[in-house]
Amino acid sequence: GGPFPGWAFVGAAFTAALPGLLTVAIILGGILSGAFTATESAAIAVAWALLVTVAVYRSLSLEHFLKACAKACKTTGVVLLLIGISSAFGYFLALYEVPQKTGELMQSVSDNPWVIFLMINVLLFVLGTFLDMAPTILVCTPIFMPIAQHYGMDPLQFGIVMLINCALGLNTPPVGTVQFVGCAIGGISVGQVMRSIWPFYTALGVCLLLVTYVPAFSTWLPRLV
Repeated sequence: GGPFPGWAFVGAAFTAALPGLLTVAIILGGILSGAFTATESAAIAVAWALLVTVAVYRSLSLEHFLKACAKACKTTGVVLLLIGISSAFGYFLALYEVPQKTGELMQSVSDNPWVIFLMINVLLFVLGTFLDMAPTILVCTPIFMPIAQHYGMDPLQFGIVMLINCALGLNTPPVGTVQFVGCAIGGISVGQVMRSIWPFYTALGVCLLLVTYVPAFSTWLPRLV
């Protein structure tokens, strides 16, 4: 807390921050307009941030630039290693038809839709902790989506269930690509993050249950439109 510095100070601060804030506009605007993909937007954002830091703010020395490059290489190496392991694991899952056999086992356990949906969620979450998002979607969607539709789940509803499970999986070890990237950037351990992330897990879990068992949460707005 402290004294309010006045609107003139707020305006000056906003003006000074505007070039940096444009990074967000470039990323979102470029993706939503179709000018470039999400991956390409990262490269454009880096180029813009570098230009702004050097030419506008003049706060990036050669020494700091080299340190930033070294840290980026380290973080990228961690991510690529995790994605490589995840892709190999996804390949073996598909090779040995694990999802297909799991789907058959699920249907033999129960024919209650609530139980089937719960098992789908558990399996998607567990697989999401080992696989990156793309392999999870590619491997699991052809298997679990027909089962979910058979028991009355809307395809749109299943898509959101899939994405929420992927979001949980990407933030959960042992792979947890997003969590490892965040920890690398923040300079903290996964253990520290896991001790403080539980409220967010709980919120996502509640949302997942609502989307799974209350179709209107995911379907009413598209149907309205």
